[in-house]
Amino acid sequence: MDKFLQYENLSYFYQTKESEIHALDNVNFFVKRNSFSSLVGPSGCGKTTMLSLTAGLLEPSGGQILLEGKKIEKNDGRIGYMFQRDHLFEWRTIWQNIILGLQIQKKHKDEKALAFAEELLKKYDLYNFKNKKPRQLSGGMRQRVALIRTLVLNPSLLLLDEPFSALDFQTRLNVCDDVYQIIKSEEKTALLVTHDISEALSMSDKIIILSPRPATVKKQIELDFEGSTPLKKREAENFGKYFELIWRNLS
Repeated sequence: MDKFLQYENLSYFYQTKESEIHALDNVNFFVKRNSFSSLVGPSGCGKTTMLSLTAGLLEPSGGQILLEGKKIEKNDGRIGYMFQRDHLFEWRTIWQNIILGLQIQKKHKDEKALAFAEELLKKYDLYNFKNKKPRQLSGGMRQRVALIRTLVLNPSLLLLDEPFSALDFQTRLNVCDDVYQIIKSEEKTALLVTHDISEALSMSDKIIILSPRPATVKKQIELDFEGSTPLKKREAENFGKYFELIWRNLS
């Protein structure tokens, strides 16, 4: 079985002024290559902590996380991270924003990497905006730029921490479709954290439900939809049944 990303007996504790907090307890699950999975759970259960551990920003207190059979390290180049905000620099052009990661990694003169960046801009209808500033773009376009900035570094795993939460509902639906199609087209594996059950359902192949803190895996649900895009999946007959099942397990 393809265990591309694997969590083995993962635990995490952190200190506050008053006490030690047990955030995660013996978390076990895996994610397949080129799949789209979502983490859902009650507020404060540790979903973003899970992403921070997966990104190598935090060290597990116990257990381990394996990506392609190897332990995740700090600043692991195999992993890309999309945050709640697009974090585009307003004083830089779209092109300058997109190659920022390449500049940080001293790859901004790598002709192959720059050609790939241009290819992504053209492929996803942003090339004509490469010399514009972020404020001149819609919210949906900004999120596409943020995703392309991440993809330019060619990560094998994408972590998405509620990347659509700042958008209005209509824009959010359209951007979900855009981001999903880009991730699938580029054959990336994605792990999404969201509070929105419908969003998780519409984008995912699998949903992992976490319990209240200290979080452990309460249930895993493999999804089977006829729809090929997030918008189409929302129209599927079994969408409501999946929604109710997740809602019951979050209560």
